[in-house]
Amino acid sequence: MSREHRPVDRVSLVEMGPRDGLQNEARILPLAQRLELIAHLAESGLQRIEVGAFVSPKRVPQMADSGALFEALPRRTPVRYGALVPNLQGLQAAISARVDEIGLFTACSDGFTRANIGIGVEESLVRFAPLVTEARRLGIRVRGYLSTVIACPYEGPTRPKRVAALAERLLDLGCHEISLGDTIGVGTPGTVAPMLDAVLHEVPAGRLAVHFHDTYGQGLANLLPALERGIRTIDCSVAGLGGCPYAPGASGNVASEEVVYLLHGLGMHTGVDLDKLAATGQWVSEQLGRANGSRVGRALHAKALARQQATQDEIAQGECHGP
Repeated sequence: MSREHRPVDRVSLVEMGPRDGLQNEARILPLAQRLELIAHLAESGLQRIEVGAFVSPKRVPQMADSGALFEALPRRTPVRYGALVPNLQGLQAAISARVDEIGLFTACSDGFTRANIGIGVEESLVRFAPLVTEARRLGIRVRGYLSTVIACPYEGPTRPKRVAALAERLLDLGCHEISLGDTIGVGTPGTVAPMLDAVLHEVPAGRLAVHFHDTYGQGLANLLPALERGIRTIDCSVAGLGGCPYAPGASGNVASEEVVYLLHGLGMHTGVDLDKLAATGQWVSEQLGRANGSRVGRALHAKALARQQATQDEIAQGECHGP
């Protein structure tokens, strides 16, 4: 088949920076700046952006104004805005805010689930069932987050069969998509591949996403076995924002700029303008007073500064030699 007639290999990116990223940053970004961040991300071509969480403001103060955020968001097709919902109260708030998609969170270990939402894994699934039913009745898509798919900071390595069984249960509950999270970022392709193989025995690739944190610098490498197995939805976070409060030293989700650079290098289509995305990552890093966590973003920013300096030098030389 000629290159001109080869089917386009599309990958869907789910931008986690405004929610999973910002909620783990020490500095709280004001509402106006959060709205500006989301607008820049949408302008770069990202069509799925998780922007808030209807959780206790005491536990997650960074997400305290999620209701006001959704009220102020410009609704632009085809961009879909998602939010994390932990319980019925959160679901009701999300419905009032007109979210496009909700995310429900559980994990493969009781220790991590209790630390995060105060209940065990089985209890979380029981709690989620009526939430999924109500959301689907209203036409709201439900995303199931399954954390600690490689290892838990409290209970150690996770068995691939455990991940597969829980992913299947989330699918049976009615989740349209299950995001598999290496929450503490300890995975390598050698541990990710058998986990994915086990899950794919129970859940089709088209219903899966991968969510790799980059604590040990393996986030990009871990995407390759997922792509090889037909998974085409990837969670990422602009400028590598975030971390994990229950895993000391954990980095944020793999940087969106790195993911886009990799995928474009593989000839895959994302619909994302990398230069605009990198500029957004640099901007938000400056707003937060932190280093840009994306190596691709830093490289593109340096190139942009060099071009700017060269232009200024040309202008200055023209003025010097002018009439």
